[in-house]
Order: sequence, then structure tokens, then C-alpha cells
Amino acid sequence: MTGSREHPTEPGALPERTPASSAVATATAALSRAGVPSARADAEFLAAAVLAVSRGRLALTEGFTPSALRRFEALVARRATREPLQHLIGTAAFRYLELAVGPGVFVPRPETELLAGWGVEQARRLPPGATVVDLCAGSGAIALSVANEVPDARVVAVEFSAEALGWLRRNAADRAAAGDRPIEVVASDVTAPDLLAELVGGVDVLLCNPPYVPDGTPVPPEVAEHDPAQAVFGGPDGLTVIRPVIARAAALLRPGAVLGIEHDDTHADAVPALLAADGRFAEVVSHRDLTGRPRFATAERTSLSG
Repeated sequence: MTGSREHPTEPGALPERTPASSAVATATAALSRAGVPSARADAEFLAAAVLAVSRGRLALTEGFTPSALRRFEALVARRATREPLQHLIGTAAFRYLELAVGPGVFVPRPETELLAGWGVEQARRLPPGATVVDLCAGSGAIALSVANEVPDARVVAVEFSAEALGWLRRNAADRAAAGDRPIEVVASDVTAPDLLAELVGGVDVLLCNPPYVPDGTPVPPEVAEHDPAQAVFGGPDGLTVIRPVIARAAALLRPGAVLGIEHDDTHADAVPALLAADGRFAEVVSHRDLTGRPRFATAERTSLSG
């Protein structure tokens, strides 16, 4: 990238500025050459971060000072290597929240907002104090969205990775400081047979965005090189974590309670079949994302024993 540099000026004169539109156009071209699929949007987000404004107000700024332009160019260069945008700006947008993210935690994706929204709808129908559990919580995107949008719910977030737990606890503390009801963070492997033993038969809504990409599936550089592999890949068929989660969910949920679990788009038949085969779920429904791809499955815990 090229841009304005320092030039001799009269004493007391303001430094030369580069218009935001010009810098963003140059950055967009550089990111496009690097194969970044959302080059224009990413350039705008990076510019907004450097200029400390919202993306929609870039055109109203006075542009980049030489030092700000250098910071912007450095970030664009890093994005061109396919370092995730969210790592560069330090946050990821998810529903109504901005969550801190970085190395060691899975960056929440927009498609998961659909599962979170479904969970919010279910929790809103329940009496105050209903228990909502988020398994494989990562940054806390689902759990914290429920706590933000259903303030009278009890929300429990379960995560195993030490690195991800650090981000989860940071986001939980930030949201509590902002006035949301605090969530309960539990450090545990979601495949443990005694997971949340104290909640057996008492959970009202259970949500899970597990690692589900089948091993060996090609993924973008942002995922392959920066998202934790244990948060992405779910074994040879992508169902290694999903199978025990379904079994444990059946134990945790009270009769009539509901489960929502995100899955790979190749699992449109497999996950509903697993839910049906368990024998303790009814009303199994497959849900598609905004692109029409199978994205998550939901089910209701039956009143049958087991």
C-alpha cells in the first residue's frame, strides 16, 4: 500500500491527512489481491477501528493523519496474510453484543446467531429463573446473548479449553459490568459422563455449538491457521462430540425441555437421526441458515423415563 507521508510544513501547521475513502479503496484492492472474500467490508472495519468511529461514520471523518495511516496500513498487511479481522480489531459482533476474541478462542460466526436466537425465543416462554445451558461456550456468544436478552434466566456456560475459558470469563465479566445478569462459568469437558451432575433433570433449554467439521475438510486460512482445531474439527465424521452431547442432554433436560445443536451442513440427516435414535426426544426439527444450508437441529425431551 502507499499513502501520504510526512512533508515539511510551516511551524504549527496541521499534518497532511489522507481521506478515508482513498485509504479504504487502496486497502480494498490490496485485500482483494490477497484473496480476502470480504475485502471492502474488512477495509472499512479496520479503518473505523483506527479512526475510533463506527463503520457508518467513516465518510464524516477528517481522514488519516500520517501516523494513523501507518497503523491502518500495518493492519491491512496483517489481514492480507489472512489473520482474522476479529483478531485485528479485538472484538466480534454477535447479535446485540461485542465480544472480546483473539488467539485461543473460536471466533463466533453470524450463522450461530440463528441458534442463539432460537434459544432466546425458547427461554422467553419460560417462567423467571429458567435454567439455560450453553455447552462448548467458547467466547460465550450464545450464553451471553441469552443473558442479555432474557435477563431473568439462569445461564450456565460450559467450556473445557483453558485459553477459551480466559476469553469466556473476560466477556462474562464485561457483560456483568454492563448490567447483564451474571452467567455461571463451568470448566468441564462436555463429553464427561457426569457433566453438570447437579443439574440432571433440571435444565430447561440446552444449546450447543460443538466442533463438528469432519476431519480433513478444507477450511479457509482464517480457520485453519487461527481458530483452535479442537473447536472446529469433530472427528472423522464430525460427530465425535455431538453423540455424547445428545446423550448427556437427554439426562440434563427436564421432560418438555428443549435442545438446540448446531451441526455441519453435511449433517442434515445425521444429527436428526441421532436425536430420533436416542429414544428420549420428540419434535425433532432441522433448521436452515439464511443461505439455505442445514445449520442446526432442535428437539424436545419426552416425558418418558430413561
